[in-house]
Amino acid sequence: MIVDSHVHVGTAGVPLGPAGPAASFALWRKRAAAVGIFRGVLMAAPGGTYAAANRAVAQLALREPGGWLWYVFVNPVADRGRVDAMVAAAHARGACGIKVHWSDGPATDEVALAAERHQMPVLFDPGGDVQLVYHLAGRHPGVAWIVPHLSSFNDDWRAQKRLTDALVQLPNIFTDSSGVRYFDLLEEAVARAGSRKVLFGSDGPYLHPAPELAKIFALELPPADRDLILGGNVLRLTGPARSGRCCTDAGQDRRKKAWL
Repeated sequence: MIVDSHVHVGTAGVPLGPAGPAASFALWRKRAAAVGIFRGVLMAAPGGTYAAANRAVAQLALREPGGWLWYVFVNPVADRGRVDAMVAAAHARGACGIKVHWSDGPATDEVALAAERHQMPVLFDPGGDVQLVYHLAGRHPGVAWIVPHLSSFNDDWRAQKRLTDALVQLPNIFTDSSGVRYFDLLEEAVARAGSRKVLFGSDGPYLHPAPELAKIFALELPPADRDLILGGNVLRLTGPARSGRCCTDAGQDRRKKAWL
């Protein structure tokens, strides 16, 4: 089973494809189905404010609970002081992760504490700021930090190589393959950090799922390793939040062991 770990609903005004969230998602879904992708993690598009967008994503996911997972998008600056309440409300509606984008501001301790309390991974795009990823992952070892694009959608290969070092060094840092155009760097990340540290993602609808998926098959991995990247890892990392397990010390210990 393929689970796309990074799918936006809508484009937040970026002139790519249909403007409306429903039409944009329908086009991505058609493209994804053509290459065998029928399950994914949905989230709003980066846009600064997310209350309405998160509701729309939840409604889409709840229509087909066996097909779609979803993450709650938070703005760590504008939502300061209410992040936990937002995450709690989203978790009650089935959210199993948190999304933060650099354009809204850096992820914060408040985001991390909410993630830990609700046993959610944080999909944090740091815009190439790998040092911040180190800082947050070190301060909050009970949180899984998924850093998309090997940290840089803008092809900053130096940042991407630093993120690969972070994948090797810290057990709670992960990455996704979306938008990684330097294939050799993706191959290096898998070789050095292992297949348990990399998630397949398309960053749809901004990127087409077919070429993003082709990169994973081009790695020519053993089937068990490929299956982890194509879905096993994201299901493992979101499992505690999806099961509703409370954030006990024992639960945190089990989760940390699952990262190794």
